[in-house]
Amino acid sequence: MERSVEDGLPPVLPSLGAPRFVGRAAELQRLTDALGRPPAAVLVEGEAGIGKSRLVQEALDEPGIAARRPLAAMCPPFREALTLGPVVDAARDAQPDVAELALTPLAGVLRPLFPEWGQDLPPAPEALSDAGAARHRLFRALAELLDAMGVGVLVLEDVHWADEATLDFLLFLTSRRPRRMSLVLTYRPEDVAPDSALMRLTSRPPAGTGYVRISLGALDVPQTAELMSSMLDGEHVSETFASFLQERTDGVPLAIEESVRLLRDRADLVRRDGEWVRRTLADIAVPPTIRDAVAERASRLTPDAQRVLRAASVLAEPVGPAVLATVSGLPDNVAGSAVDAAVRSGLLGEDRAGRVSFRHALAARAVYDMTPAPDRRALHRGAGSSLRAMTPQPVARLAHHYREAGDTGRWREYAERTADLALASGDHRTAVGLLHELLTGSDPPAASVVARWAQKMPVLAYAGLVARGDLIRALRGVLDGEALAPHDRAAVRIQLGRMLLQVAEYAAAAAELERALPDLVGDPFQAAWAMNTLGSPPSTMMSAEEHRRWLDRAADAARLPMTADQRLALVGDRATSLLEMGDEVGWAVAAELPDTATTPEGMMQLARGGLNIGNSAMRWGHYDEARQLLTTGLARAEEHRYQRLQDMIRVTLVHLDWFTGAWDGLAERAAALAGVVAARQGVRTRSN
Repeated sequence: MERSVEDGLPPVLPSLGAPRFVGRAAELQRLTDALGRPPAAVLVEGEAGIGKSRLVQEALDEPGIAARRPLAAMCPPFREALTLGPVVDAARDAQPDVAELALTPLAGVLRPLFPEWGQDLPPAPEALSDAGAARHRLFRALAELLDAMGVGVLVLEDVHWADEATLDFLLFLTSRRPRRMSLVLTYRPEDVAPDSALMRLTSRPPAGTGYVRISLGALDVPQTAELMSSMLDGEHVSETFASFLQERTDGVPLAIEESVRLLRDRADLVRRDGEWVRRTLADIAVPPTIRDAVAERASRLTPDAQRVLRAASVLAEPVGPAVLATVSGLPDNVAGSAVDAAVRSGLLGEDRAGRVSFRHALAARAVYDMTPAPDRRALHRGAGSSLRAMTPQPVARLAHHYREAGDTGRWREYAERTADLALASGDHRTAVGLLHELLTGSDPPAASVVARWAQKMPVLAYAGLVARGDLIRALRGVLDGEALAPHDRAAVRIQLGRMLLQVAEYAAAAAELERALPDLVGDPFQAAWAMNTLGSPPSTMMSAEEHRRWLDRAADAARLPMTADQRLALVGDRATSLLEMGDEVGWAVAAELPDTATTPEGMMQLARGGLNIGNSAMRWGHYDEARQLLTTGLARAEEHRYQRLQDMIRVTLVHLDWFTGAWDGLAERAAALAGVVAARQGVRTRSN
């Protein structure tokens, strides 16, 4: 961009506009072509600032794609994850008339996620104890909601930040038949964890889907010149200047844009008498990173506008101008103009709903990092106070803000509420992560509170966390500390016993379960469960006679009042344990299981019994009976969509085929199941 000097005339700063869409015509064509042939799965990858969001937005603005009612969601960089939070927030923001949607009773499981729709959603169904079954049911319900809303394209941005439940939901959408909607996902490859479920989407194209993977690279010099020109009312930009800026920014569009804005703010881009003033390019300092450019630009704003930027960086999500003004803590008479100034700077932008946020996460992070720690804590506290007034309360965001504010009491309150919501939604893994942090945090609260948290820990979701040992130490510390009420003491011992079983410390687990029994007098199911577990051969180093005595005591306890589903679980466990011991009585106990049940939980217990007793029959060499039990169990699991049990039964059927010589196609069936997580966790599954 050439400049000439004419002494005596004041410099004129150029007006800057939003950059045009530049250099991505081929990529846009690939994206729109894929979405024009649904169902499609499009992955858009590239480094921060490379233009992924802009590419997707350009595609969504195409009339043919806009008519397919796209729904766009963004994954926030929060530590606390709300179950399916990005998709839930996007569906809520779309403001569908839920009462007019054709939803089945299954949609009742969405009540915890959408409490404000309580009057229009069906009643909540009975809770399921199996984490996999509960999660699969939740996924089906959310997919049904999106289908009923007419969503034809689901866009999820920054998937490298997605919580585990959201990634699993995306895998569910790509595997269901028939496929109804297309997916568009953006992510930074360098920020994807090696064990992320996203790797399954990026490495294994979904069958029967138009799969497109778009990798965005840097702009070249002509494209850089075109981008710069678009910001300067179409003025010509010299190849020399464009080459200089392209080299300094590595051709990253956001870096080019921020550099042009900064050069304008510095008055390095000045015109006199209609011409650009020429200056040696070596004299123009271009910041080495986007963060440096943003930091320098922000420092040139007024203190009030800078305060607004800091508040926006702490909120890290689009909010109304009133919320932004409140969190910034500015007086009413200056807050509005400060927000306007921050938006005019180009660092903040407004969406179609009038909400304000940083135009890019890198800019938000740059401002956040340069905010002094005391100011950050105060702003997080202000964000918490502002968000608490919302209905429904965004509990995961509140937990995040109070954690960062250093308010341990409120962080615990909202972290527990987030875990409760995850449990109610069937998202046991999110709940376990939060409860783990609560249980192992420094400066623990009263033992009764820790006992309450321990009781909420889902039984089948400890894997990985228990092996670290801190959960076990935390519960032992509670038991060794202040006195607990008998019920709480028993609950902690039961959970400790379950955790010790997970890490194969069988003798220690047996000791804790036995110690819990005196406090379980009023809870016959838990007492019988503990006795059944003590009687299970893999769990202790006892003699067969000792195992049998515990199983007989459990059978006596099972005659006390309890629900039919609980009794079903105990009968199935007793039969399996006896058969594993080589005791023929196990077959008579197995015959006590009914042909059907009246509740989803009961049907799940029958399907589980088909798996465990069928596996035992296979080990006994009763191959025909094993196949009948496993096939019946599989049919029940398929009818009620218990995905985890389906996978486990199919794995066992592969073993049975091997034993019986049914080898035609066996290698292919085994390979298809090789990646199933349930198979790696062992064949037998116990009741709670």
